[in-house]
Amino acid sequence: MQRKITKAVFPVAGLGSRFLPATKASPKEMLPIVDKPLIQYAVEEAAAAGITDMVFITGRNKRAIEDHFDSNPELEASLQGKAELLQLARNVLPKGCRCIYIRQAEPLGLGHAVLCAQPVVGNEPFALLLADDLIDSNPPTLARMAERFEYENCSILGVEDVPREKTGSYGIVSPADAKADVTQISAIVEKPAPKDAPSTLGVVGRYVLTPAVFGTLAAIRPGSGGEIQLTDGISALLARERVLAMRLAGVRYDCGSKLGYLMATVAYGLRHAQTGKGFDEFLAQRRR
Repeated sequence: MQRKITKAVFPVAGLGSRFLPATKASPKEMLPIVDKPLIQYAVEEAAAAGITDMVFITGRNKRAIEDHFDSNPELEASLQGKAELLQLARNVLPKGCRCIYIRQAEPLGLGHAVLCAQPVVGNEPFALLLADDLIDSNPPTLARMAERFEYENCSILGVEDVPREKTGSYGIVSPADAKADVTQISAIVEKPAPKDAPSTLGVVGRYVLTPAVFGTLAAIRPGSGGEIQLTDGISALLARERVLAMRLAGVRYDCGSKLGYLMATVAYGLRHAQTGKGFDEFLAQRRR
């Protein structure tokens, strides 16, 4: 099996209903954290891991994502003489990367979105990033995972400790060593009740997967709402090959929730070169 990860899959076909009305006509992945949309942070993280092919699984009302990563000659012409702004407009897509778009005709679950990528990914390992999870880490999270994959040559799931009362919001793994940074898992359960959870290690939006997952996903019978769950595909994969869990370093912001999105905006706004000082002063005044 090829050990170098060159392709990343971004499922972006979701409706973003938790951010209505802002997402009625605009993709949730285009919501900005200060001055950069969520999807750009995810693409930059993938590029930092050496990935060159960005595969977007899109749906209706997602054209703004394609436009964002495309060139805009009219905008660039209007920015002549404004070197800094011109560079920002031109450098949205990291150098050496290309975008590939695949339409998911129906929202049939995360597992189905991953299956949609198979014609492009083929028989190669790949990364899977959920842009809702913004991870502030140095070195970048996916770079660590991709490096570990080259050594382990098996699927790796990004995990973090979650409060036991919130296990019902995550896929929860059963680890060989719950305290290790990297550990083999024996099971994964989708959204278990706290009393049934095998651990408090929840899977978050970073994966490195072997192509064998396509076979397990294709064999799954759709569940509630006709959806194919990625967790079920990974559970079946465990019968075929090793799967590891890797603890994520840094801070994860759940930008699929309003509170997590606001927390990320504050954190990134405070350290932004143009806004940090003034924003910090504003927040200090609000706290008085």
